[in-house]
Amino acid sequence: MVSPASPLPSTTEPKAPPQWLQPLLMLAPAGVWLALLLVLPTLLIFQLSLVPGIRPGQVVNPSGLDNYWRIVQPDYFPVLTRSLFFSIGTTIACLVLGFPIAYWIALKVPKRWQNLVLLAFVLPLWTSSLLRTYAWITILRPTGVLNSILGKVGMPPLDLLNREPAVLIGMTYSLLPYMVLILYAALEKLDRRLLEAAADLGANPAQTFWRVTVPQSLTGIAAGSLLVFITSMGDFVNPEILGGASSMTVARLIYNQFLGATQNWGFGSALSMVLILVVSIAIALLLKYGDRSAAGGV
Repeated sequence: MVSPASPLPSTTEPKAPPQWLQPLLMLAPAGVWLALLLVLPTLLIFQLSLVPGIRPGQVVNPSGLDNYWRIVQPDYFPVLTRSLFFSIGTTIACLVLGFPIAYWIALKVPKRWQNLVLLAFVLPLWTSSLLRTYAWITILRPTGVLNSILGKVGMPPLDLLNREPAVLIGMTYSLLPYMVLILYAALEKLDRRLLEAAADLGANPAQTFWRVTVPQSLTGIAAGSLLVFITSMGDFVNPEILGGASSMTVARLIYNQFLGATQNWGFGSALSMVLILVVSIAIALLLKYGDRSAAGGV
């Protein structure tokens, strides 16, 4: 007796997800991580910023924009302007000092030595920023290295420590390598034929620099300046250690609201949201000009 034939196993493959859903599935792990560690904390900070005078352990009950109105009061205007002064001053100093260095590395140093020179220039970044800042105390204090050298050459000592110039020096030293790296990446792509053409047409070095070199590296200048500005806006170590009590910045003021004697989390959260907004705008500009620089566009 012949048994009935058993059914053949199904050969149909599982249906693939729609094409529009595949990128979302790939980005899901990073998206969840980003939501938990960035978006959710930012929303919590925004919620706290709507509660005036809240302290640890109190009930969160958002009630208005009083903390934001407090930021624009005359008492805190010097803090905001000082933070912008440090950020803009550091950016300008890094650009003025970093452009000649990047130009020398990109156009004057032989190709086989460029990576080694860059490595030597960014080598200080391998040490702790806190240690580098304390090293500047040794240099800038009244009995430090700088005044000892000035005394030996017959010049009067400089009183820089715990003042604004010391903060600018420390921030410029900390952020200069980042500016140099970005400017080097832009200047390395410089079309040297245009430099030769400008020289053949009778342009002097200054005219060649402003009319040929700067326009071609403009995106690198913008990207480096925005990166330094963003980083310096949130710098806490240099103003705290080198500036003393007279160099209060937004970052130090936020620290005082959360961990200092005042313990006003609502006002500190409002300051944090304003700083996040300013930095987000700068990051958007950085992404815009940075992408153009990476693509070699002008």
